[in-house]
Amino acid sequence: MMKGAYLPGNSTVEMRDIPVPEPGHGEALLRMKSSTICGSDIRCIYHEHLGKGPEGYQGVVAGHEPSGRIVKTGPGCRRFGVGDRVIVYHISGCGVCNDCRRGYMISCTSEKYRRAYGWQRDGGMADYLLAEEKDLIHLPDELTYTDGAQVACGFGTVYEGLQKIGVSGSDAVLITGLGPVGLAAGALCRKLGARKIIGIDVVEERIKLALDLDVCDEALRSGPDNVSEVRKLTCGYGVERAVDCSASETARATAIRATRKWGRIVMLGEGGRVEFNPSPDIIHDQKTIHGSWVTSTWLMEELVERLVCWNLHPADLVTHRFPLESVGDAYAVMAAGKCGKVAVCFDEELTAG
Repeated sequence: MMKGAYLPGNSTVEMRDIPVPEPGHGEALLRMKSSTICGSDIRCIYHEHLGKGPEGYQGVVAGHEPSGRIVKTGPGCRRFGVGDRVIVYHISGCGVCNDCRRGYMISCTSEKYRRAYGWQRDGGMADYLLAEEKDLIHLPDELTYTDGAQVACGFGTVYEGLQKIGVSGSDAVLITGLGPVGLAAGALCRKLGARKIIGIDVVEERIKLALDLDVCDEALRSGPDNVSEVRKLTCGYGVERAVDCSASETARATAIRATRKWGRIVMLGEGGRVEFNPSPDIIHDQKTIHGSWVTSTWLMEELVERLVCWNLHPADLVTHRFPLESVGDAYAVMAAGKCGKVAVCFDEELTAG
């Protein structure tokens, strides 16, 4: 038997004793090492169950950002074996629809076979996790398990979005929302060579953290003058690239309006809405808005390779680590919104960092 954490939807965590699963054909059993908490878990599951149908939480072990070591494999595994260090791509798709064949299992069109870890199938907030081999990404020795836990969702989501808008040494970048996704955006933009990184948030602790981690050159408190403040920091022009990680209507509008002519904006933050005027805000200035949802398995593998080359460690964004028995405290800290990334860790990862 093992311990597993469930989210009843009333801002609490319920621990249960459950059997250790046995891997079937094409499956691997992972000893969990690190499972980080995503903001979407707080928004859509922890406080209340908002998703419906195939997007709903179906009473499974929580946690969709897992990383661990394989301790047992079922028949039919072709690439990975016992002892391998792996990251789990957090959506298990059907594998045969057009989106899955492109590596974008997040967009799998099968209502029957698309199942997200921690949402429709057991996730990482337990001692062990059963995963399909096709969902696994190799974790190099140069990266920790807590580095790996953030690759599929947080860092992978950002990397995908930045690939769509392109970031280089010619660009000033605005990041609206400095939670874990926004901090990841700053860290990746730094490695991609952005000449100036400006962040905006409403929480003082996150503003300070962004500056302390050196993922932003300037960090502004959210307010009605943000557009003019950003323009002042960019010689009156505005930024070449903007990344919204906030899901805030006000912040999204700021991201659009603080972007200069011919600039590009990508929306990463889930939920909420935004109102803008197409002609003056987008059309006349020749701007482009991209939507981006998670990433693909092939870009995850590329990102892992680049993290090693860049010596960039996502675990540096973790401000709190908890053991599984304190998982309730971990979710409460993440829900309070005054932290960086929160991780539930096992074995050597609990005392790392």
